[in-house]
Amino acid sequence: MGKFITPNCQQCPHRKGPLMGCCQLEELEFIAGSKVSQSYQKGQRIFQEGAPSLGLHCVSQGKIKVTKTGGDGKEQIVRLAKDGDMLGFQSLLTETKYSTSAVALEDCVVCFIPRADFFRVWQSNVQFSTSLMQMMAKALGAAEVQMLHLAYKPVRERLAEALLLLYHTFRKEEDAEAFSISFSREDLASLVGTAKETATRLLSDFKEAGIIATRGSLVSILQPNRLSEIASLYD
Repeated sequence: MGKFITPNCQQCPHRKGPLMGCCQLEELEFIAGSKVSQSYQKGQRIFQEGAPSLGLHCVSQGKIKVTKTGGDGKEQIVRLAKDGDMLGFQSLLTETKYSTSAVALEDCVVCFIPRADFFRVWQSNVQFSTSLMQMMAKALGAAEVQMLHLAYKPVRERLAEALLLLYHTFRKEEDAEAFSISFSREDLASLVGTAKETATRLLSDFKEAGIIATRGSLVSILQPNRLSEIASLYD
């Protein structure tokens, strides 16, 4: 990904996000002085499920999948993260080990704020702590919806929903052409909660219908409105 340059908190394009936007200038300077920025290659693990939670992870650049291992040993993608997103805050606030793992879907840069420094800002800034609690509530709500859909939605509808999640999470507003992303069939099946063969077969159906186009692991979404119709059949 080229020469690594440590991100500057004060000049970060995500500075106005829901969490860091609550920080005063001196708090940003404090965070900038204590944080550690790390580059990760595609497939590298940012943190591991079951490991001690040591701080807050801020995605400066890149795409990340957050996974949880089921009782059968299979990996389930429970969240997708992009530039500006925060990771690991649930385990940090509940003072538990990481309940999930985070893995780079492409080369990325992640900033790490140590636990003690995070809690210093948390305790002194009410807006910061309130915003983080709102993020936790939103994450809990999203997890409840995902569990509900896994329980009653057929796989075809869940696949349409997963493709829309990729579309809405990673598509940039300035993108004028059809949205495309490199996403393996294994990861797509893990996101949907089905077998790779089933996900591949249904992708072929969507391709034949002109809803998507595929080339290797590259998936292009041509008709997001049609995917929305399919995903909402059982809502």
